[in-house]
Amino acid sequence: MRIVFAGTPSFAAAALAALIDAAPGRGWTIPLVLSQPDRPSGRGMKLTASAVKQLAQAHGIPVDTPASLRKGDEAAAAKQRLREAAPDVLVVAAYGLILPQDVLDAPAGLRPGWSPRLTAINIHASLLPRWRGAAPIARAIEAGDESTGITIMQMDAGLDTGPMLLAEAVPIPPDATSGALTDTLAGLGARLIVDALTRVNELVATPQPDGATYASKIGKSEAWLDWTQPSRVLANRVRAFDPFPGAATVLQGTPIKLWRAAAVSAPSAAPPGTVIDAEAAGVTIACGDGALRVTELQRPGGKRLGAREFLAGFSLRAGERCQSPPAA
Repeated sequence: MRIVFAGTPSFAAAALAALIDAAPGRGWTIPLVLSQPDRPSGRGMKLTASAVKQLAQAHGIPVDTPASLRKGDEAAAAKQRLREAAPDVLVVAAYGLILPQDVLDAPAGLRPGWSPRLTAINIHASLLPRWRGAAPIARAIEAGDESTGITIMQMDAGLDTGPMLLAEAVPIPPDATSGALTDTLAGLGARLIVDALTRVNELVATPQPDGATYASKIGKSEAWLDWTQPSRVLANRVRAFDPFPGAATVLQGTPIKLWRAAAVSAPSAAPPGTVIDAEAAGVTIACGDGALRVTELQRPGGKRLGAREFLAGFSLRAGERCQSPPAA
C-alpha cells in the first residue's frame, strides 16, 4: 500500500508517526507528504516548518507545501507530484487546505469495487456528525459536551460529510483544556488510522446520521469574556480557548489572559465583571449567574502565573471591574 499523507499540526504528526512506525511490518510505503507552508512563529517570527513537515524530513520523506491545491501553477505542480507518487490512498489529518475533487480522485483507491472509490480517508477529531468543521475539539469543550472521540471517515467533496469507517469515543474530563484533549485525541487518531488501514477489507462505510453541528474556526475576537454570561459557560470558554486564543478580560486598563478557572457560587450580588475577591487561592469575578474563580493569569509579555504569584506583581482589590477590550 502506497500512502500519501496530508496534515500540518502536532495532532496530524502523531498519525504520521504511527504510520511510519507501522509501515515496514505491513509492507506500506509513504512516498510523499503534503503540509502547509512554513509560517512565522515565536517571538522573532522566524519561518518555521509544521510539525508534520519536520517529522517527514527527519525520516527522509519528500514534503510538498503548496499554499493551495485549487488553482494556479503551484497547485498544478503539486497535483502532478501527487500523481507521480502513485498513491493507493490519501490519508488526511488537520491539513487545513481544501482538497478539490481531482485531488481526492488521484489515488488508485483501496477495496476495488467500492463505490465511490475509497481514495481518501480523514482522521476527524469528533464523533460525526457532531462538530464537523475546523475546530471540533474547542467547540466540544465550549459547549460542555461530556464526550467526544475520533471518526475515521471516507472523504468526499463536502465538509466532513463522507461516510464513517471507524469511530471511538472518549470522555471529556471536567478540567480538560483544548490542548490536553488534542493530545488525547491525537493518540487515539494515530491508533485508529493504523487499525483502519490494517483491516481495510473489513471496514463498512456507514452514512452519517442527521443532526450535524458545525465547529467554526476559533477567532481571536472570541477571547474576550462577556461577564453577563453564566459562570459555567465562561469556565468552559476558558478551557476551550487554551492554548488558543486564550480567554481574556481587561483589568486596570491592562489586557489579562485567564488560563485556569472554575465556576463557583457567588458570595455576593455584585454586578457582572466585578472582582469579588483577589486572594492567593484565586481571583473571583462575578458573572451573570454565579462567579468565576480564576487560578492562573497572565499579563502581556509575561508568563502564565498562579494567582498568588500574579497578585504579587499586580495589585488587585475587591470591587474593581473587568472592562471591555481596548479599541483595536
